Amino acid sequence: MDTLSEANLNADTPARPRLGDDGRALLFTEARTASSFASTPVSDAELAEIWDLAKWPPTASNTQPLRVLYVRTEEGKNRLIPHLAEGNRPKSQSAPVVAVLALDTAFHEYVPEVFPHNPGLKDTYEANEPLRLTNGTFSAALQVGYFILAARSIGLVAGPMTGFDKAGVDAEFFPDGRYRSLAVVNLGHPGPTPWRARLPRLAPETTVQWA
Repeated sequence: MDTLSEANLNADTPARPRLGDDGRALLFTEARTASSFASTPVSDAELAEIWDLAKWPPTASNTQPLRVLYVRTEEGKNRLIPHLAEGNRPKSQSAPVVAVLALDTAFHEYVPEVFPHNPGLKDTYEANEPLRLTNGTFSAALQVGYFILAARSIGLVAGPMTGFDKAGVDAEFFPDGRYRSLAVVNLGHPGPTPWRARLPRLAPETTVQWA
């Protein structure tokens, strides 16, 4: 029996294992946003592995509205980089791969497949575009975070950015209007002086409350 079968998921089980210090450092405490990248290539298998991990964490009603465009050719970068903020262009130019992460505004088409116990949700979303876009954008934003963690987990560094002309990128790569770009993420291995000084994080006294 699969160890994650429904029977096992619903049974009384011991506490889940904790990720070790090295794993937490890789994903969180020592992870950094890269500003420069080595020329080491990133393989198709590595890019596929990122999504094979990022697809599993939760989204609202399991709708999975994020879509990924991997830009890795010279021709593709020539189309993308002019739409980035000027200060971001050298980072993306040096990255072996740039991922454009976008919301599929018609994600509800897949509801019968991914949420089969309530296929009528497709019609609800079809009839209520504001609700569809609000829920879809929230879930896609969650998936952007999952994507970054997945890239880190396979030994790559990520440089997420929102400093770009979204309308320009969408017109260039998604001209039918169905996809709307949310973020650009540079992917690769760290190059020379890839990190800036670590910026401060807010203290729990500022951010955490108890009730």
